[in-house]
Amino acid sequence: MEYTTNSPEETEALGASMGARLKAGTVVAFTGDLGAGKTAFVRGLARGLGIADRVTSPTFTIVNEYDGGRLPLFHFDMYRLGSADELFEIGWEDYLGRGGVCAVEWSENVAEALEGDCVRVDIRRGANDGQRFITMTEGEER
Repeated sequence: MEYTTNSPEETEALGASMGARLKAGTVVAFTGDLGAGKTAFVRGLARGLGIADRVTSPTFTIVNEYDGGRLPLFHFDMYRLGSADELFEIGWEDYLGRGGVCAVEWSENVAEALEGDCVRVDIRRGANDGQRFITMTEGEER
């Protein structure tokens, strides 16, 4: 599915719509340039899951955990990781087994660790400042 949003609020709203439908164990793999809106989309996912916490980018911590919604949210930023091996070193398999949703920014850096059935979200800048082109595919093999 392809979508166009025209503000960070619209990007968050699209994320909230997705978050309301996600099931335990879902991995959402994000791609897109710096500042494309990946974290804004994840803020929406959290809202759709019923999480009221402030959602921030986990760039320096690698993963932020959010509880308090219908499912926990594990928000990963793989920008600084060099390989999937590093992902496994921080306990990736444990997060997968905890019954939450894993949102993975910069998923291309750990592509070999991601299953083919994850939800893929690609976010690209549009012609206007707030415009984003968002492509979502579910359950496709790499």
